[in-house]
Amino acid sequence: MRVFAINPGSTSTKVALFDGEKCVFSKTVRHSSEELAQFSTLAEQLPFRAQAISDILAEEGVDLAGVEAFVGRGGGLLPMEGGVYEVTDLILEHSIGGANGVTHPANLGPTLARRFAETNGGRAFVVNPPDTDELCGPARMTGVKGVYRHVHLHALNLKETAIRHAATLGRSYEDCDFVVCHIGGGISISAHNHGRMIDGNDIVGGEGPMAPTRAGAVPVVEVLDYLEAGHSVAETRRLCMKTGGFESLVGTSDAMEIIKRADAGDAGAKRAWDAMVYQVCKEIGAMAAVLGGHVDGILLGGGLVFEPRLVDAIRERCGWIAPVTAYPGEFEMEAMAAGALRVLNGEEELKTYTGVPIFVGFSD
Repeated sequence: MRVFAINPGSTSTKVALFDGEKCVFSKTVRHSSEELAQFSTLAEQLPFRAQAISDILAEEGVDLAGVEAFVGRGGGLLPMEGGVYEVTDLILEHSIGGANGVTHPANLGPTLARRFAETNGGRAFVVNPPDTDELCGPARMTGVKGVYRHVHLHALNLKETAIRHAATLGRSYEDCDFVVCHIGGGISISAHNHGRMIDGNDIVGGEGPMAPTRAGAVPVVEVLDYLEAGHSVAETRRLCMKTGGFESLVGTSDAMEIIKRADAGDAGAKRAWDAMVYQVCKEIGAMAAVLGGHVDGILLGGGLVFEPRLVDAIRERCGWIAPVTAYPGEFEMEAMAAGALRVLNGEEELKTYTGVPIFVGFSD
């Protein structure tokens, strides 16, 4: 069976065609800031992104006729269980409109998948979108009545990394307990208990470690002082996703540049890098505690994992908890295809998006 995966990003659109588990075509279409600046809303980008995909397929002579499944990177949806979902009109409405309040190019994925599926006669799916929420009860609580924790994580890559690592152990994902990390422009640290992602940091809401463009956790009182010092709510919110972390501390979000500066004696760059690594390790320890210390492996994915010193530092601090295994980069395209194949082969049950958040409060 053939699956076509579409992953819209901030400055690119990635596409890949799979024949079974084998990737037979992969391409990243780059979009300049000038090209994207002409669109005032995310929805306005749709014809542009669709045409860019069509153009590259025509240039490369790739025919999608007869492809069984088209998978779009999800986003903008309300909290839901992990799994594979058929793209419905409700998913289209919520994703393109950003029903969860998050605006990101990934929100275009379901609509692009549906468009190419309708043109070529296949089905359209989303797999483990960022809004995957499988938190256990205690993880949802805060110390403020009526205020609960929600998570946004790199769920697609986190779960696929765990699935693949479980296979190397000769076991299923549902039989294992892992701490799984995605360490890149954003950083997700998550606890996986028998196939469910029961805890993790909210990478949109300002939790967890600092990252190249994200402030991470900051004491609430310090945030209030920051606001009272004259900074706007909008400016402060941007620190959570775009202008915090390395960008705020050192003036660049390029992690490799940070490392070069640190090696050249830049004390500020070294302090920022060391603090990020420290905070990652601290969060890994927290997730290990969530799992009661029963951890079958600590798994590292994401672009920064290509840096061996990062892996070595995490292994030194956290290797006593469980073996640390690095999977540099990401499996997002493979994960989308694998999810669709599991459904098409009858190995996994297809889920239906209800549009009702999986958690709206405790019944009492």
